[in-house]
Amino acid sequence: MTVGQRKQSGSSGSSHSDTPVLQSKDAGEGSGVALKKQIGLVSACGIIVGNIIGSGIFVSPKGVLENASSVGMAIIVWVTTGIITAIGALCYAELGVTIPKSGGDYSYVKDIFGGLAGFLRLWIAVLVIYPTNQAVIALTFSNYILQPFFPSCFPPEGGLRLLAAGCLLLLTWVNCYSVRWATCVQDIFTAGKLLALGLIIIMGVVQICKGHYYWLEPAHAFETFRDYDVGLIALSFLQGSFAYGGWNFLNYVTEELVDPYRNLPCAIFISIPVVTFVYVFANVAYVTAMSPQELLASNAVAVTFGEKLLGVMSWIMPISVALSTFGGVNGSLFTSSRLFFAGAREGQLPCLLAMIHITRCTPIPALVFTLISTLLMLCTSDIYTLINYVGFINYLFYGVTVAGQIVLRIKQPDIYRPIKVSLLWPVIYLLFWAFLLVFSLYSEPVVCGIGLAIMMTGVPVYFLGVYWENKPQCFHIIIGKMTHLCQKLCLVVYPDMVKNPVPNPQKKDQNKEDDKSPQMNA
Repeated sequence: MTVGQRKQSGSSGSSHSDTPVLQSKDAGEGSGVALKKQIGLVSACGIIVGNIIGSGIFVSPKGVLENASSVGMAIIVWVTTGIITAIGALCYAELGVTIPKSGGDYSYVKDIFGGLAGFLRLWIAVLVIYPTNQAVIALTFSNYILQPFFPSCFPPEGGLRLLAAGCLLLLTWVNCYSVRWATCVQDIFTAGKLLALGLIIIMGVVQICKGHYYWLEPAHAFETFRDYDVGLIALSFLQGSFAYGGWNFLNYVTEELVDPYRNLPCAIFISIPVVTFVYVFANVAYVTAMSPQELLASNAVAVTFGEKLLGVMSWIMPISVALSTFGGVNGSLFTSSRLFFAGAREGQLPCLLAMIHITRCTPIPALVFTLISTLLMLCTSDIYTLINYVGFINYLFYGVTVAGQIVLRIKQPDIYRPIKVSLLWPVIYLLFWAFLLVFSLYSEPVVCGIGLAIMMTGVPVYFLGVYWENKPQCFHIIIGKMTHLCQKLCLVVYPDMVKNPVPNPQKKDQNKEDDKSPQMNA
């Protein structure tokens, strides 16, 4: 290995020395390593299902019921949001094979709407969304593991955070060691959570066969415990949509899919109906054993359900929740690290995050960065508040991405599209999306406003870090030395799949135009 020097042309045509990186012996060629295509159809389905089904369906589906005002309306909400999620996933399937790059909606927004829009999506994800979500899932895991040891009180806060940190460290190591190991963990724990939910559904069917379906009869299913309200029903749809969150995560790892043109849409078409079926019939099962009032009073619906029907085997439910959240942490680490990897490769995050291990071909710097940001969130006391603030922004970008599909059809009608869906589907999705956003703004203007403010803090960061090319040379020297040190510690290089960011000086002129895109060096 030799040390090369990266050159970057400014808008004025001048160049300056930039980040030194390790590269292969031939400076004009790639590093000789690349992300491997190791994710088959089964693992792809495991990523989608495993990321969607976390602790929510086990712990607290009461948010939908509380705002829907009746059992029947709640079931309609679960079915409808499943259908809308499938429509959104169908739109993402077209985008995923038209722009076959890892990074999901970040890559699509950046390519269609420009660097600033893409960076704001990346900024809010890096700053809050993924670190907080992973921290909350890890805390839920540790809570269900420790609860049996503290039957009469809550587990100590310090113990919860330490166990959550241990879970994150273990799974980060697995993801750094091998993509295959990480996908195996995902497959196993996804199968486990589906078996647990299958047990709930089977018990629900048994209950119905015994005649316990009072709250499923139309005469009683639509008995309201409060008057119907359009704003509350909109909130129930929003709660249901958040429960389906994670349906787009497979798009973050497109470049590691085996035969992505086939497996990306196939995985979506298999996984979303499976999740919708499971969600709907799990909620049906719950109301065969509990009244709406009992369900609303429970903070762990599956656990209460198990205590009522499983007797001495009721321990199965809390263990199922713990296993489900463990798999959820793994899936979130796997996919979010690829988002940060994609952002670095596009020049909008430090270039170190775009490197992979020379033999294991895993994005170790991106995974370590994801781990550190999540551990920092574990140290804060306002994790849930932050999630409320940015949940609106996360959903906002789903709509922006689907709108980008229509824009891309207009701007580039002749681009190759292995999958081409009717424009009716993105229009339906955007109408539903606009309905939810309007009522979100109406119901919680302060929360939505704070979320927008957090997102807009990325604007000055973009102009200082990405758009401003001609930074002082001392800055590049310092960052270059730090990057070189981290490369040696992690044994990472730029993958071949990326256009070589270390051009041969003899080829500088022919690469000059490619190098004019703004790069973020810190």
